[in-house]
Amino acid sequence: MTPPTSPRIVKRPEELRSHQWYGTDGLRSFSHRARTRQLGYLPEEHLGKPVIAVLNTWSDINPCHVHLRERAQAVKRGVWQAGGFPLEFPVSTLSETFQKPTPMLYRNLLAMETEELLRSYPVDGAVLMGGCDKSTPALLMGAASADLPAVFVPAGPMLPGHWRNEVLGSGTDMWKYWDDKRAGLIGDAEMAELENGLARSPGTCMTMGTAATLTAAAEALGVTVPGASSIPAVDSGHERMAAASGRRIVDLVHQDLKLSKILTREAYEDAVVTVLALGGSTNAVIHLIAMAGRSGVTLTLDDFDRIARTVPVLANLRPGGRYLMEDFHFAGGLPAFLSQLTDVLHLDRPTVAHDTLREQLDGALVHNPDVIRPRENPLAEEGGVAVLRGNLCPDGAVIKHIAAEPRLLKHTGPAVVFPDYRTMQRTINDPELGITADHVLVLQGSGPKGGPGMPEYGMLPLPDHLLKEGVRDMVRLSDARMSGTSYGTCVLHIAPESYVGGPLALVRSGDLITLDVAARTLRLEVTDEELERRRAAWTPPPERYERGYGALYNEHITQADTGCDFTFLARQGTTPEPYAG
Repeated sequence: MTPPTSPRIVKRPEELRSHQWYGTDGLRSFSHRARTRQLGYLPEEHLGKPVIAVLNTWSDINPCHVHLRERAQAVKRGVWQAGGFPLEFPVSTLSETFQKPTPMLYRNLLAMETEELLRSYPVDGAVLMGGCDKSTPALLMGAASADLPAVFVPAGPMLPGHWRNEVLGSGTDMWKYWDDKRAGLIGDAEMAELENGLARSPGTCMTMGTAATLTAAAEALGVTVPGASSIPAVDSGHERMAAASGRRIVDLVHQDLKLSKILTREAYEDAVVTVLALGGSTNAVIHLIAMAGRSGVTLTLDDFDRIARTVPVLANLRPGGRYLMEDFHFAGGLPAFLSQLTDVLHLDRPTVAHDTLREQLDGALVHNPDVIRPRENPLAEEGGVAVLRGNLCPDGAVIKHIAAEPRLLKHTGPAVVFPDYRTMQRTINDPELGITADHVLVLQGSGPKGGPGMPEYGMLPLPDHLLKEGVRDMVRLSDARMSGTSYGTCVLHIAPESYVGGPLALVRSGDLITLDVAARTLRLEVTDEELERRRAAWTPPPERYERGYGALYNEHITQADTGCDFTFLARQGTTPEPYAG
């Protein structure tokens, strides 16, 4: 990390937010000081110093974050060195691997927890530690709503996988070899070896999946120290980055550089540029829209499509390309990558590390031009995600077209409809369905409410008989999401979802569906009159939850095109500071 350019400012103790807890003459401040002695701290260790919350999503069952217990110590070391007082807070862990029905159901819960912890405790600034898919947007959404100075520490990608002299990418090669097993090309012995070689260390997926996409977006937004998003989780540089983040947050508190000064309209547009030029995950569309909303910025699907038409894909990374995140890191990481895009970035906006993004990128070099492509040799001419419209998705849908077979990007075929994911699993290989490679697989009931939580069901499996014939892609439609490590001609996030009566609920097997990515259209080839008849006959499904968090979620969740935030969190308004006296 290069040193910040701003001169160091030091706040007086009474100017700190934590002063109202610790610094007054009342009974409450006396109690707070006494209880801090109970914790074992001397007065000189914390009084008059910025109090830094270290929000840690570590868990024994989250392999992406299992090393963050140690990294928190490095963060705290940096805070101490800079004259701050660190306090570690355990917060919800959202493990994409294990949490069901999907951690997307709980993204907003972590966002609420983040916001309310920062608001209710004697905290002057925060270091946010996460990385696995939903934790990055959740932490930043909550921190943006609390609007304190904050630095994000990405968990970092795991080491490349290995199997029989092949380099493996987590997720992407899991799907590939699972299909090979179903096609009869490999057996149980090979799969057992793959289990041991696919994920070799702590850290997030080392392909340009959702985790890598969102942490890169966080760095592009300007809320990490430079280069943080691609450092491998087990590299010693990752610990140094964590310590540097701890030092930096203390300066940000003294400068009163709140997230609202970082997370501007220009910052979010640059994050969209980054995601599209990386060939990143479609999940970033939902998350960035939700994150922007927390910052008072209106970001829409149309913004993504507009920017996609002007930005090439320059990252040669799986699943759309060849390399893995460690290669990207040693090719120069995100600073080098963004240095190829300066003509479309807002270079005069601030970041947590520098007065301007321009200064942050100064001197960044690309060390491998096949990993980070120059503008004259892109992986694709346009950004990796396209936004579709049509009578099947009046509020939009998305497709990661660089991960699809080109022959399918303009396709008309008859639908095979599955009302839910369990039915699809049970019947996909039923020969009576007569599925051919030209059919369009349609999954209903998998959106924000229907999933519930909009699970990553969108990469629907192909029937075994087609896999054995060598077919590896088909057009697939759903109101679900898919893993950023996935690939194929998968139309996702269809809005409104079928569970609330969107047009997807009205599709019947045999209906013709036309996908035309170049024209950005998705159409159900049925007359408007027939659709109205079907709509009149449609009855809503029963509510999934009668109580608890699920009921809260169901009552307040918004649709995919507006970010799947809660209505009462997404709206603008004031929240009073707590009275600590």
